[in-house]
Amino acid sequence: MKRLAWLSAALILALLIPLFMGGTDMFHRLRAFPLDLLLIMFGMVLVGWCCNTARLRLLLGDSASGLSIRKSLGVVMATEFAYSATPGGSGAPLTLVALLSRNGIGPAKSTAAFATDQLMDLVFFLMALIGILIYALFHNLSERLEWMLIVSALLIVAGLVACAGFARYHRRIILFNGVLLKRFNTKATTRMRWARKLLHFRDALAETWKMPHRVLFQVFVLTCLHWGLRYSVLYLTLRGLGADVQWAWTFLIQMLSLSAGQFSLSPGGAGTAELTSAALLAPMVGKSTAAAAILIWRAVTYYFYLIAGGPVFLLMVGKPLLNKLMRLKGA
Repeated sequence: MKRLAWLSAALILALLIPLFMGGTDMFHRLRAFPLDLLLIMFGMVLVGWCCNTARLRLLLGDSASGLSIRKSLGVVMATEFAYSATPGGSGAPLTLVALLSRNGIGPAKSTAAFATDQLMDLVFFLMALIGILIYALFHNLSERLEWMLIVSALLIVAGLVACAGFARYHRRIILFNGVLLKRFNTKATTRMRWARKLLHFRDALAETWKMPHRVLFQVFVLTCLHWGLRYSVLYLTLRGLGADVQWAWTFLIQMLSLSAGQFSLSPGGAGTAELTSAALLAPMVGKSTAAAAILIWRAVTYYFYLIAGGPVFLLMVGKPLLNKLMRLKGA
C-alpha cells in the first residue's frame, strides 16, 4: 500500500506542476488544441507498441515460436506499464522475464533480449545526438542548448561504455560480484547461483548478437521508428499549440527530462520530468504554452501507458507480481 500511495502522490505532483505553472491561460490553450492531432499522437503510441512487439519477436528468434503476436503485444504493454510504474523502471526486466518464462522462454534468453533492446536504444540516441550536433554546427546555439548537447552525449557514452565493459571484462565483473556478496556474508550457494546467472546471461547475449546482421538491422530500424514516433509527440504538441520549436531541441528536452526522471527514482520520473522540461521549455515558448505542452506530452507518453497497460498487466501477471513490483526499492 505504501508503494501505491507513493505512485499516487507522484502522479498528483506531476499533474500539479503544469497546473500551477500555466495558470488559467493554460486551460485556454488546452481547449484550443486540435482533437485530431491528439488522436494522431495516441495512434503513434500504438504504432510504437507494434514496433516493440516486432523487435521483441526478432530478438527472441526461434524461442518466440510458442508466443502469439497478440501475447507478444500484451508482454510489451505490460512491460511498459511496469517500467512507468516502478522507480527507475526497475520493474520492466522482472516483468518481461516473468511473462516470457510462462511461455517457456528462459530467464537468460529474455534478459539478454531486454539488454540487447536497451543497447539498440543507446545506439539510436547516440546516432541521433551526432545528427543534432552536425545540425547545430550550422546554427547559433545558446549556452543552454550547448549544455544540453554535452550532458546528453555524456549520458549515452557512459551507457555504451558500461555495456562494452561488461562484454570485455565479464569474468572480472563476476569475480568482483562474488567478492562483494561474500563481504555481505552471503551463502556460497547464493554466490554460485548469481555467478551462473551472469554466465547464462553472457552466453545468451552473445548468442543474440550472433544473429544474422539482417535481423539485427531490422531490429535497429524498428528501434529508430519507435523512438522517432515517441520523441515527435512533444514537437507535434508544440505545433498544435502554435509554438515554433525545432524538432532537434524538443528531442534534447525530452531526453534530458526523462533521464533526470530516471535518476530521481520516482515512478516513471513523475514530477522530476515535468520540472526539468518546464525549466528547459518555458524560456523558449512561455510558461502557459510550456505547461499545456507538458501536460499533453505526458498524458500521451506516460499516463496513457499506465491506463492502457495496467489492465493488461493485471490480466497477464496478476496481483502477486504487482505487489512485488510495488515493494521494489530504487537502487
